[in-house]
Amino acid sequence: MMKAMVLLVITVGSTQVALCETQPRSIMLKEQPQQVVTGNLRIDLFGRTELADVPRLTPQEEATAYPRKSPYIAAGLSLVVPGAGQFYTERYWEAAAFFAADVAAWILAYHYDKKGDRQTDFFQNYADANWSVLKYATYAESTYASGRSFFWRTSNDPRLPAWQQVDWNELNRMERYIGSTDPGRYYSPTLPPYGDQQYYELIGKYGQFNPGWDDAHYNPGEYNYLDPVTAHFSYYSGERGKANTYYNTASTWVTVAIINHVVNAVYAGLSAGWYNSAHAELGLQRVPSADGFTNVPVVKIRWEF
Repeated sequence: MMKAMVLLVITVGSTQVALCETQPRSIMLKEQPQQVVTGNLRIDLFGRTELADVPRLTPQEEATAYPRKSPYIAAGLSLVVPGAGQFYTERYWEAAAFFAADVAAWILAYHYDKKGDRQTDFFQNYADANWSVLKYATYAESTYASGRSFFWRTSNDPRLPAWQQVDWNELNRMERYIGSTDPGRYYSPTLPPYGDQQYYELIGKYGQFNPGWDDAHYNPGEYNYLDPVTAHFSYYSGERGKANTYYNTASTWVTVAIINHVVNAVYAGLSAGWYNSAHAELGLQRVPSADGFTNVPVVKIRWEF
């Protein structure tokens, strides 16, 4: 009769139980006479009183053979580098998955942050080329502050960029005055200094800055806050919005990476506990056969409660 054996050794606390499963393979065993089933696998399956020496370990040998893993070390490792705690608890596929997820999240965060930087450079250059603080201030003064003494213009030198020909404090004073009048009540924000992040945001956000765009052609008093903005204003607003979207996406991936660190740290701590309470090994063990002994695969599973 052709039979092969797989031995399963189960350790529960300090008690070890050996199980054997048989199926047709290539090991020759003599056919045994009919016998009463005793419930003892060593006798029922092999007619032996001893199957093999499944060693019983002392507590000291058990600690050496199955060293315990610290949940605190596992959690700390994964908090710093996702997957490190799983590597420590010998869960290698999980370690690779968590580490790959972390790397991917940071790569995507960097990618979208750089896209945001490039888009910011683009829309700021577009604004510098198509929006003029001189044009904006001239329209505001002629429409809402005519006859008032606001000395916001500091130079008429065309070689200077527009923002260098303006006294910003005086310009803001004029804007606050206009905002206090009924005709100019929609002049709520004052223009931040050139180059400020808010400078580039406001000129593409509030209608009061619409007359500063190069495709805006209004005589004094012709533009109303509720009128449609120019094509350049609208285009610029959309391009600035793209940059914000890229930065928001980058922030989302940073958040994902941080969550991955925290979740992985918690899971690594649990993994250490599972490692300490249940451990499996695959190996070979000698068992009796018709010709003496043969090696069969052995799965050893250890539980602790």
